[in-house]
Amino acid sequence: MPELPEVETVRRGLNQLTLNQEITGGDVLLDRTIAYPFSVGEFVDGIKKNAIATWHRRGKYLLAELAPSSSSPSSSSWLGVHLRMTGQLLWLHRDEPLHKHTRVRLFFGEQQELRFVDQRTFGKIWWVPPGVAVESIMTGLAKLAADPFSPEFTVEYLALKLKNRRRPIKTALLDQSVVAGLGNIYADEALFKSGILPETLCIDLQLKQIERLRTAIIQVLETSIEAGGTTFSNFLSVKGVNGNYGGVAWVYNRAGEPCRVCGTPIQRIRLAGRSSHFCLQCQTLRGVRS
Repeated sequence: MPELPEVETVRRGLNQLTLNQEITGGDVLLDRTIAYPFSVGEFVDGIKKNAIATWHRRGKYLLAELAPSSSSPSSSSWLGVHLRMTGQLLWLHRDEPLHKHTRVRLFFGEQQELRFVDQRTFGKIWWVPPGVAVESIMTGLAKLAADPFSPEFTVEYLALKLKNRRRPIKTALLDQSVVAGLGNIYADEALFKSGILPETLCIDLQLKQIERLRTAIIQVLETSIEAGGTTFSNFLSVKGVNGNYGGVAWVYNRAGEPCRVCGTPIQRIRLAGRSSHFCLQCQTLRGVRS
């Protein structure tokens, strides 16, 4: 599933390619991709004759502010996208052959289009009409915790979120009400860099460990964004380019391979149905020194 770095990579690409371009129409090839409105015709009519003013990211959600044409008296509306497990947003020429998993097409001038391709069909797209609160339609936004790059994401904030929780820290980090945008890949990576074993209970963490964890989360996410995210299966940038972080990952997807720091084989366990990768040597020793 695309996580914060992948979604941020897509957002930056969209802001480079689509700003101030008017949406001239659309084609929905899989109706259930449109989460709101429930009428596909209303969705297409709603987005037409709007230009994309800017793209935002909130956690793993993408939000485009749509500016109406000069002839329209309406206020701005919003286009929301969640890539979920296999969603891709690709900026292509309209003559490019359709991928069999293409679900939605948004048409722009000069024969360009933005295609939503989604193999597993879990991804969703919303159109939020003018004057309607985005959170009232995209209800998942209201449940999000602070973004790791926001001023609110302090050591004190993270400590409060983890306080008295009797659950493994790895499981807690996947909870979007604890940290917005973090997922399986970067939770493993941040725990490695902070020297915390994934099975460590939140209630047992010391403040110094939480300080290291907060720093590691931000550092890992920044490094991955610079690398264009991670491609292990489906992720592509808006231009169709793979992410390169996987080649330098510390532990994720490296079970049995030597740790890049100490050479100990990376271990893999299952926690709450998800894979967790770690170095027993590095993460145990750093935990003891905390």
